[in-house]
Amino acid sequence: MTELFTKQVLTVGEMASGVSLTIPVYRLKGNGQGPSVYIQANIHGAEVQGNAVIYQLLELLQKQSLLGDITLVPYANPVGCNHKNGEYTLGRFDPITGVNWNRMFHHNEQLIEHVMQEHSNSDVDTIKQYFQQLMLDDIEQKLDHNNYGLSTGRRIAYRLQQLAHQHDIVLDLHTGPISSKHIYCPEYARNSASFFNIPHTILIPNDFAGAMDEATFCPWWTLAEKFAENGRELDFGKESFTVELGSQELIDLDEALYDAKSILSYLQYKQVIASDEFVPQNITRYACYLKDYKIFYSPMGGMVDYLAQFGEELKAGSPLARILRMDNYGDGDALHYIQLEEDAIPILHFASASVNLGTELYKVFTNYFEL
Repeated sequence: MTELFTKQVLTVGEMASGVSLTIPVYRLKGNGQGPSVYIQANIHGAEVQGNAVIYQLLELLQKQSLLGDITLVPYANPVGCNHKNGEYTLGRFDPITGVNWNRMFHHNEQLIEHVMQEHSNSDVDTIKQYFQQLMLDDIEQKLDHNNYGLSTGRRIAYRLQQLAHQHDIVLDLHTGPISSKHIYCPEYARNSASFFNIPHTILIPNDFAGAMDEATFCPWWTLAEKFAENGRELDFGKESFTVELGSQELIDLDEALYDAKSILSYLQYKQVIASDEFVPQNITRYACYLKDYKIFYSPMGGMVDYLAQFGEELKAGSPLARILRMDNYGDGDALHYIQLEEDAIPILHFASASVNLGTELYKVFTNYFEL
């Protein structure tokens, strides 16, 4: 290992037995000439492919000339990745509170006004340093000076957010149930999405709903908008993405190498690494806005044969799926074909063939366009 490589074991909580909840944190030191990067994986228990991607990134990055510091955190949620029920990993929701593990991060819009009051005319670097420290202090206050304490989930989330706030670029690695690769990208960073080898992009607005990517881009986006209202167009160089790497409960190290090189294509574009080795593939990339990323809920209970292919345009009226209802055989319709009323691109579907009325059957792009 290079002398610029370090490993830390970070404590993020304690179990009832007194055993510490820990996560590994790997750091690679750059020469200080490029933006810094934070990459985490496995905040949801069954979404394990990101750990394999981090492994491949560590292998590749130690052969690169780094311009920016890079921090990588696999197994970001030690509760979720160990939350098993039989052969399945649950770990999407905190079993105590029922809250989604990726909806516990923090954003304090009141800090924006502090920046405007103290540094409305300061240079970009001064503003960045001041605002970053404000956010770190705000998280520290919640972690260590909160009279009523924090849930296990929020404590884990805030420890991770402390790390993420110290960097310019944040990548949160996820997977879907049964899913194609896609990326959640803030609308202002849409050009950057073309440097990942990912064919589908969801463009998201400046709305905070508790996710890691939002917690790290919403503050900077909101600050930039506030300065724009006052006549200053500032670029703080901050970008955050949720990168969806396929399906849950699986790792594929060969595919992880492909995904790691995809990430390095983006990091090369952002001048985090000094390389010309990683070039984005010449593929057709489609995007839609978050409001047009639709959930199709099952219109009935039954056993589903998923027909629509991921990433392929599905014309209105074409079969999306067929649902088998054996209870109707002999005195009714046992097989029901399901169609959509508009053109769409299927992105992911429910993991099981057994569904209830109202199950999230598919997620699809509508009103899509080439990126």
